[in-house]
Amino acid sequence: MRTRTVEIPTPDGTADAFAAFPDDVERHPGVLLYTDAIGLRPVIYEMAQKLAAEGYYVLAPNIFYRHGPAPVIDVPDLSTAEARDAFFARLMPLLDELTVERAVRDAGAYLDFLAAQPEVRPGPAGAVGYCTGAVLAIRAAAARPGQVAATACFHPGPLVTDAPDSPHLLAPQLKAELLFGLAEHDDSMPPEAVAELNKTLDAADVRYSAEVYPDTVHGFTMADTAAFRPSGLQRHWQHLVPFLAGSLTSR
Repeated sequence: MRTRTVEIPTPDGTADAFAAFPDDVERHPGVLLYTDAIGLRPVIYEMAQKLAAEGYYVLAPNIFYRHGPAPVIDVPDLSTAEARDAFFARLMPLLDELTVERAVRDAGAYLDFLAAQPEVRPGPAGAVGYCTGAVLAIRAAAARPGQVAATACFHPGPLVTDAPDSPHLLAPQLKAELLFGLAEHDDSMPPEAVAELNKTLDAADVRYSAEVYPDTVHGFTMADTAAFRPSGLQRHWQHLVPFLAGSLTSR
C-alpha cells in the first residue's frame, strides 16, 4: 500500500488531501472519500487504506482547507459530552462556511485531480461519504454525473430539508447508483426523512439501495467517537466493497 499527502488546486486555493492506493504497476478506479464533519485524522487514513486495499485509488480531501491544512482543529478525546460540545462549537462556523457553491466547486477540483493521477484508471469514479461527507458526495455526484458512477452514504447528514437546495432535490440530476447505510437512531435522518428521500429517488428513477443498521446511532463507523458500533462498521464494509466492485471494477 502506498500513501501520500497531496495538494489539489481549487478555484479557492489549494486543498490538502490524503491519498492511498495499491503498491503495484496497475491503474485502479478512483474513489473520492469525503470525511465526516470532524475531518481528516488517523481513523480516516485507516479507512482510506482499507478501501484502497480492495483495488482503488482513494482520495480523502481536507474539506476545511480554506482554514489551513489538516487538522484545522485539533481533535480531542470525544468520548465525553463536554468535549464533544466544545469541539463542535468550534467546528460549526467552518461547516457553515462550506456553502453549496463552494462544495460544488471543490467537488469538480477533487474529481479532476483524481482523474489526472497516473495510478487511476480512466473511467468513472466512486464517491463515499460519512455524515456531512455524505451530503457532499451526493452534491458531487449531481454536479458531475458523467464522472461519478457510484455514491455510498453512511449515517448521512440531513439529506432532506425544507431548503430550496436540499440534497434530496438533486435526484433528477443523479446518474450514479446509490447506497445508503442508515443509523437506527439518527436525528439527522429520522424515519420521515428517509421515507421522503426514498420517495424522491423513486420518482426520479434513481438506482439505489438503503438499509437501516440495527443498534446504531449517527456516526457509527467512526472508531474514535462514542458513536462507534463495531457491528455497524463491519456491516458498512460488507455492503460498500461489493457495491463499488459492481459499479466500478466491472466496467
